[in-house]
Amino acid sequence: MIAGLVLAGGSGRRFGGVEKALLRLGGRPLIAHVVARLAPQVGALAISGRGVLAPYVPGLPILDDGAFAGRGPLAGLLAGLEWAASIGAEAMLSMPVDTPFFPDDLVSRLAPAPSVAVCGGRVHHLVALWPLAAAAAVRARLEGGGGAVALAGVGCREVGFAAAGDWFANINTPEALAAAERRLGGAV
Repeated sequence: MIAGLVLAGGSGRRFGGVEKALLRLGGRPLIAHVVARLAPQVGALAISGRGVLAPYVPGLPILDDGAFAGRGPLAGLLAGLEWAASIGAEAMLSMPVDTPFFPDDLVSRLAPAPSVAVCGGRVHHLVALWPLAAAAAVRARLEGGGGAVALAGVGCREVGFAAAGDWFANINTPEALAAAERRLGGAV
């Protein structure tokens, strides 16, 4: 079984400190878009974020970053890998909450782990299928003071996606949110 993790712990600084996962897109919070698209692709799903998200993801576990809180997505990734191991998963897909347009067949295209999505010449390090054994390397990186996400030490392969789809466009600014709204055409 492949588990999924939505990385939703960001501080939303570019949006004035609001909970980015709760930004509205097409009338629904970003997290609702990502969960709806990812849930059918994985055997189990969890959220890396704060408890305030619980009403928006009923029944899904919300993982705390533990000792590495405030250290960015790498801390969430470690929590996710440890959770995935605890439920008997074989691998875990990570997906940022601000990337709602990813393909409906993402997991099958990335399998087997380790792999990372590449689109338009850009490697999307957080759109990756991780082997659970990567937890040790992620922990070591965090303990060593590192915070950048990279699959270099895991020996992953890059999986290309057509740039025309703009599959992994991030919603990091109010302008990007407006562009995403236009892309949706105002539809839910």
